[in-house]
Amino acid sequence: MSSIPALLAISHGTSSPAGQAAVAALVDAVAARLPDVTVRLGHVDVQQPDVPASLDALPPDQRVVIVPLLLSAGYHVRIDLIEQTAGRSGVTIAKALGPDARLVEALAARLAPLAPQPEDAVVLAVAGSSDERANDDCRTTADMLAARLGRPVTTGFLAATDPRVGAAVSAARTTASRVVVANYLLAPGYFDDLAVRLSQPDPVARPLLDDDEPPASLVDLVVARYREALDAPAQVEADDATV
Repeated sequence: MSSIPALLAISHGTSSPAGQAAVAALVDAVAARLPDVTVRLGHVDVQQPDVPASLDALPPDQRVVIVPLLLSAGYHVRIDLIEQTAGRSGVTIAKALGPDARLVEALAARLAPLAPQPEDAVVLAVAGSSDERANDDCRTTADMLAARLGRPVTTGFLAATDPRVGAAVSAARTTASRVVVANYLLAPGYFDDLAVRLSQPDPVARPLLDDDEPPASLVDLVVARYREALDAPAQVEADDATV
């Protein structure tokens, strides 16, 4: 058995075939970047294999680093992953993907085809969480994107908290000739469709992953999260994820 810890990438899961393919392509790109590491994909909700099944598919004495393919540290990172790995030793849970400058670069690249003009307003569409700390992570990303673009960016949520995307876009329209919506969603699916519907007729950028090649910055980020977690004792890292 390899002494190198496996990388188990855990996505939220989606019923969208396009979303499933986009996330799988990211994990394939990570595997290509780490040829000596066992890289697998599992899901915390909606899809199979789930977290326990994904762990059971690995040798019982294999060390595992779980990298959440989640943009903020909400309920799934702080509660679900802790509970669903409780019966397995040698598991380290890495940090959520965001906030991170590499995500901001990917957001900016997705916005570029919409050709934002100086008079346009920018709204960041995010999923939203019952955990306010996760929502604060998204607001931090909006602030980072604003600094990257050199212009204000407001945040709209698709669930759980306010302002909702529709309200945020409507408010932005009162001071701008056009609104462009940055899409802080990992892949196509229900929330992406909802963001487009709530923002009409204003344009919405593509999600971070789509039917094109995964952005190198996202591949870099997943690899970085894995490497950051390698030297962390499993229980300490799991405890850190809950604070």
